[in-house]
Amino acid sequence: MPKEKVNVFNSTLDLATGLWPTPLVKLNSLSDESIEVWAKLEFFNPYSRSIKDRPVWNMIMKAVKKGVMKKKLYEATSGNVGISMASLANIMGLKFRAYLPAPTPESTIVLLRLLGAEVVITEYNSIDQEMVTYVSEIAYKENATNLNQFENDDNFEAHYRYTAPELDEQLSALNKTPPSGIFAGVGTSGHIAALSKYFKSKYGSTKIYGVIPAKGSTIPGIKRLETKPKWFFKVEIDEVEEVSLEEAIHGCIYIARREGILIGLSSGAVTKAFLKLAKT
Repeated sequence: MPKEKVNVFNSTLDLATGLWPTPLVKLNSLSDESIEVWAKLEFFNPYSRSIKDRPVWNMIMKAVKKGVMKKKLYEATSGNVGISMASLANIMGLKFRAYLPAPTPESTIVLLRLLGAEVVITEYNSIDQEMVTYVSEIAYKENATNLNQFENDDNFEAHYRYTAPELDEQLSALNKTPPSGIFAGVGTSGHIAALSKYFKSKYGSTKIYGVIPAKGSTIPGIKRLETKPKWFFKVEIDEVEEVSLEEAIHGCIYIARREGILIGLSSGAVTKAFLKLAKT
């Protein structure tokens, strides 16, 4: 009788890719006879409990391989990227400094400090090009590495090389390819752009739906298109749905009370966007 797979790792760094593929689960509360809805549970990633572990791991590993990683790591972040970087910096013996926009949730600040990161709360209301440039210039002056998640193509590559094929393989195993549509939040846009490029190149028929905060709302992990996310405008996105913070919270509650799992606000926003668009 063959041995069942057991998850045993020689280091916490091995967890970065060792828990892939992250689970894919059917959401029965959103499915009916005409449509099946599946969720990819990226909170199974070990460091930030989010999909951001993928690009952070890839950016750091590539920087190490290229020989450009220094002993200090600085990054502009508003949440999970910073938490993931702080975790990996600890594993790899790096000093991490997180530059945060002013409205960053207190919980994020607490987690970063718990991980030993140096936290700098800036006067910027959101991470825009000015803030990204500001952090990049300080990193240069202080001989630190700035991976710059907003412009680093290793961000996009992490999803095109790993996330998208992984999802495709899972759907193929279920005989559910091609998917009729994929909903994803728009942050740096590396994630949604990679999904679009992969699935549209392979199947053509899959529609890609982007989810952004409504005007006046701030939702951690996703941003409005005025921030000009690098990869978003290089691929085909079929539709963009705006979701308010209140609606994102309702999306979280919907999944918690019907599916029994806790999700973050960006996932709540994606859930709400699906509920709104499913009517049409």
